[in-house]
Order: sequence, then C-alpha cells, then structure tokens
Amino acid sequence: MGLKKFLKPISKPATLDYHPLPPLSPIPNPPLPSPPPPSSPLPSPPPTLTLSPIPPHHYPLLLHFLKSHLSPPFTPLSLLHFLQSKLHHHPSFTHYDFHIFNWASKIDSFRHTHVTFHWMARTLCITHRFAQLRTLIDFIAMHPCPCSDGTIFCCPQIEPIFRFVINGYCKVGNFDDAVYAFRTLRRLIDGRPSVAVCNVLLHGFVKCGRFDRALEFYHEEMVKGRGRVRPDVVSFNILISGYCRNSRFESALELFKEMREMGCDPNVVTFNTLIKGLFREGKVEEGIGMVNEMIELGYQISDVTCEILVGGLCKEGRVSQACEMLLELSRRGVLPKGYDYFGLVDVLCGEGNALRALELIYELWEKGNVPSVIACTMMIDGLSRLGKTEEALRLVERMLKEGMLLDIVTFNCVLQDICNVGRTEEANKLRLLASSKGLEPDGMTYKILVAGYTEEGDQKEGEIVVDEMLDRGFIPDLASYNKLMNGLSTSRRSTKSYQTIKFGC
Repeated sequence: MGLKKFLKPISKPATLDYHPLPPLSPIPNPPLPSPPPPSSPLPSPPPTLTLSPIPPHHYPLLLHFLKSHLSPPFTPLSLLHFLQSKLHHHPSFTHYDFHIFNWASKIDSFRHTHVTFHWMARTLCITHRFAQLRTLIDFIAMHPCPCSDGTIFCCPQIEPIFRFVINGYCKVGNFDDAVYAFRTLRRLIDGRPSVAVCNVLLHGFVKCGRFDRALEFYHEEMVKGRGRVRPDVVSFNILISGYCRNSRFESALELFKEMREMGCDPNVVTFNTLIKGLFREGKVEEGIGMVNEMIELGYQISDVTCEILVGGLCKEGRVSQACEMLLELSRRGVLPKGYDYFGLVDVLCGEGNALRALELIYELWEKGNVPSVIACTMMIDGLSRLGKTEEALRLVERMLKEGMLLDIVTFNCVLQDICNVGRTEEANKLRLLASSKGLEPDGMTYKILVAGYTEEGDQKEGEIVVDEMLDRGFIPDLASYNKLMNGLSTSRRSTKSYQTIKFGC
C-alpha cells in the first residue's frame, strides 16, 4: 500500500492572500501626539491576512508604532531586531508579527533571508499558529533564500528550518502537514533530505501510535522513494522500538539483522531496546545472553541496561540471580560507576532479606560502585525492621566516614534504636561524628539522647547534653530545663522508678 493513500498531494505554492484595509475609524481619545515629519517616505500601510484582519481601531496605533521603530530601507537583521526586541514585548501588538513579516516582503528593497524565516517559523510553531505556519511554508518555497543566488543549490540553512517545522507538527499529531512540509523541503532542495529530518517524522509516528505510517514512510520515502535516504542507527532504533511496542518482536530481530547487513553498527540503545523486548516476551535467558553478547562485542553497558536486566529478573521472581548478575558485572569491571542499585535493595528488604542486601552493598562498594544515599536509607530501614541495630550502626558510621549524610529523620531513628538497647553512649558518639561531617542535629536528636541517659541513669552525661540543648536554643523555657534535669537526677541504674518519656521517630 503506497503512502499516497495517507498524504495530501503537493499543490503549487499559493500566494499570500491579502485584502484591502477596512475604513479607518478615528483614533480613540485621548489622541496620540502627532509624530514629527519623517525625513524619509513613510512605509506603505501594512497588508493584512484575510484570516485575521487588523481591527480598525488597532491600525493607527500599530502604524504609529511601526513608524517609530522601523522605516524602510532596513535589513533582515534590523527587522529581526524589531520583531524580537520591540514587537514581541508589546502587550497589544505581539500577535501581529506575521502581518509585519508579510508587509516587509512587499517592500521592493527588502528580501527575507533564512534568519527571518527561521525566527518566524519557530515563533509560529511555539505559539501553535499552524494555519499561518502552512502559509509560511508555501511562502518560503516561493521565495528562496537570497543566500543561494547565483548557484543551483538551496541555502543550507533551509533544512534546519523545515526540521523544526516538521517536529512542531509531529508534536501535535498533525502528520498530514508534517509530511507536506517534508515533501515541500525535498522539492525545494532538489535532492535528498538528511536522515535527521526523516528521523523526526519516524519518531513522531511511533510516539503517537502510528507505527503503520512509520513503516510506510520508511519504505516509500526513504528506501524506495525518489532521492533515497540511507537510514542510520537512529532510524533503526526508532523502528525496532516500534516493533517491540507493538508486540512484533520477531520483526524487530529481522530488522536488527537487516541493519547489520547494511553495514550500520548498533549502539547501546539498540541493544537496550532488544533486551527489554526479550524480557517483555518472557525470554529471560535470551535477554541475559544478549547482555553478555553486548559486552563481548565491546559495547559499554549503560545504567539503562542494568535497570532493564535487574528489573526483568526481579519481575520474574529471580531476585537472587539479579544479585549475582550485578556482582558478576562488577567483577568484570563493566558495571557503570554511576548505576544506582537502590531498586534491588528495596526488593530484597521488602522480602525481609535485608542481610543479603547489606552483603550486596558492601561487596559492590568494595569494587568502587558506591551506593546512593537512597539505597543506604532503604537499607537502614530494612535492618531496623529486623532489629539489626549493630549492622545499622556500622553502616551509618561508614557512610559518615565516606562523606555521605543521611536525612535527620532517618538518623534520629537510628539513634533511637541504639538507645533502646541501652547503648546511649555509642549513640552520642555517632551524633558527634555526624556533626563533624556536617549533619546538624535537631531538637529531637537531643531529646532521644536525654531520654536514653535518663533510662540508663547516667546523670553526668545527660546533663552535658541538656546544657548543650540550652546553648543551642532547643529548650524553650526554664521550666522545661528543670524538668529534664530533675528527670536525670531521680533516675537510677538499678530501678526504673522514673518513667522516661518516649520519643518516636
């Protein structure tokens, strides 16, 4: 089935449609002051588009504004400066930019260049004025850029303009106009467009769920069309991804084979797409095999590769194998240094296997794969739920020595767990270490320590902490201070006659 079924035929570029200005009404009161007599002839009244004529009461104001800032003769750069710096920031006239653009084109001494074409195309795309954008496309096709004067070639800056236009159409799903712009460009440059322009269309089709049109465009416009465009690795990656999204994995493998036969080398994105497709199809062993093949061929695996691998194995319930795979990649020296394996730690802790997660962290850490703060926070939470206070304490100490700071809430929870097992002195040492590394304690930090010392009957150390609380402003009044000090003085190591206030995290 040909692409003609879906595309509009290219018609002859239409001329801009103008109509005479409507009768002008008097300028609203109070009238504007009369401008001084100009030293050069005034510009002719700016024409208007039929689709959006300038209201009569706006015309005199706009004309006065134009006379004040832009009078012929002027250059494309002068016009661009006016549009960018003057008109664009005017609260009433900014939407008349295309009228001024058209008015300038009617002046005999002026010709637009790719500079003004590019700015106008970007502005119309960004503001979603796609009806006027279609008019601009025809205008550019009918009025070639003067950069190409004296040559048979088109200005090389025209293609980037059309690439931006095509991308703008694709973003809003207007593929008929996108293909119209592409075919206009191909006719304008009288040759083959770059593969980058084709990739914009391919990506737009696939992203919007129009994979059928992506395949049609690839075969009819790139492979078989007039002025064939050789696909590159990006083209193949887009199509392979489209096959995988549409559950046509066998076709994706066939295209991968065709890609290699055409001499186009795959990249990490190609492999990641296929590996993800294999896991989606439930072909776990094949997915692992492709990871190994990728490494053997000399490709550097990425963070995305690891996420696909670990996520695919965990989804299949093979969490232990995911751990072994990460450790194996680390031993082989191919695990990306920035890879954050917090997802695997979270799965292990969720299954109550926090000690295995801790072993994984320490082994990867020794190989240079430093865990993230998020992974360590999950690890501490998992250890806390299992009552592994000692392990949590050692992990926090190592983090602090490596310059990694926990959030204060998690840190306070660790202190609470340490105090709960009667080791308040160690908790206080941990607090001092954290302070030396930049972690600022809060009021809850001190309350946990005071409660711990009170429970253990250590009045001397408790009073030191209370005095520090007072110095740092964490005790609001004298009554609160006396209450804490009385609690410490009546505490006993042998009995628990004093009921310690419990502070939760």
